[in-house]
Amino acid sequence: MQKPLLAVLISSALFSLNAQAADLVQVYKQALAHDATFASARAALSAGQERTTQGRALLLPTVSASGFNMKNNGEGAGDKIAYRDRENYNGQMQVQLSQPLFRWANWEGYQQGKLSAAAAEAIFAQEQQNLILRVAQAYFDVLTAQDNLTATQAQKAATTEQLASAKRNFEVGTQTITDTHEAQAAYDLVVAQEFAAQNDLEVKRTALLQIIGSLPSSLAPLRTGVTIASPQPATLEPWVSAAEEQNYGVTGAKLNVEIAKREIGKQRAGHMPTLDLVANSTRTTATGAGFGGINKNNAVGVSWNVPIFNGFAVTSKVRESIALEDKARNDLEASRRQAAQTARQAFLGVNSGLAQVKALEAAEVSSKSALESNKLGYQVGVRINIDVLNAQRQLYTTQKDLSKARYDTIMNGLRLKSAAGALKEADLEPINALLQH
Repeated sequence: MQKPLLAVLISSALFSLNAQAADLVQVYKQALAHDATFASARAALSAGQERTTQGRALLLPTVSASGFNMKNNGEGAGDKIAYRDRENYNGQMQVQLSQPLFRWANWEGYQQGKLSAAAAEAIFAQEQQNLILRVAQAYFDVLTAQDNLTATQAQKAATTEQLASAKRNFEVGTQTITDTHEAQAAYDLVVAQEFAAQNDLEVKRTALLQIIGSLPSSLAPLRTGVTIASPQPATLEPWVSAAEEQNYGVTGAKLNVEIAKREIGKQRAGHMPTLDLVANSTRTTATGAGFGGINKNNAVGVSWNVPIFNGFAVTSKVRESIALEDKARNDLEASRRQAAQTARQAFLGVNSGLAQVKALEAAEVSSKSALESNKLGYQVGVRINIDVLNAQRQLYTTQKDLSKARYDTIMNGLRLKSAAGALKEADLEPINALLQH
């Protein structure tokens, strides 16, 4: 008796686990592991972090070893004796160390390497925020499509009932054929809308699948009557200021300006002398018929080079780098303006969305009352069929608009934090708490 009972309990537990809807945090963690775009950003970060090591290498010594081994065959003649097939061997091995003492271009390259690594980190942080936004948008797009389909199917059921009622009343002679035709037209329209809603849901689910790799059986919806928090601080100016200074796109643009400045110095270094410490050790061997020996030589000193004329190439490169620095400064200003505009739009979107949600909640209550009144009036003969159909359509349209307004308000809140450079994974927790688990 115990084994069958244990099997039933295990099966029930597995069924409950599989049947549980995935929430927003779970979907986000799945995206962290499977999203190809984010994986590409992670690899780009690893590559960018190597710029610091590569820049530092320009300042460190280089050690190299080189050499050769040769076998020589030849003929020769002395005063009285001719030599044929004379063979000799010679070889050389050299180890050389070079340490830059003054190379301004290398120093600027080192600074550029550090700045490039920081820019790669800023780009990755921006991609982390983008992943949060993409996951949340895809998640709520699926919920929106589900709500639309549910409302359309409910409207179809109500319209079907109304069509049947109109046909019965026509048969008994209490209504005209016009009521039946109106109900039939409404039914045909809602059937077409149902097909469109089903297609839209499949498209939205496919978009989510592209991010997370595999779709859960269902997604946790918003709880009924949730209250969406307003942004804090409640004024626009702090958000705009934060966006202009802390937005990761702005941070990356600032670093690009600094990299462009260093590039100017790097190109101007083409006019400057270079100085290196050089040390080498050479070992030469030679063997042959009647002679041979080994020579060793060690040397240490400095090597310098003074550029005099190179066909105006350095001057041209300096002008090019100055123009690119000006471009980087304009890109920075454009990034600041874009971040500020995004913050303004998101802030206004949150506040208008909150007001819209409140108005649509009141409209939903009114639409339900209107529908009940029209149904009652239809039954007693003071309302016609089209009045009931219009009331039904109004209610379901209001419900769809209300759910979308809630999702849009939540998304604008996330976009506002992203614009200010403050969006983190932890910001999904309060939203997750609004879901029905």
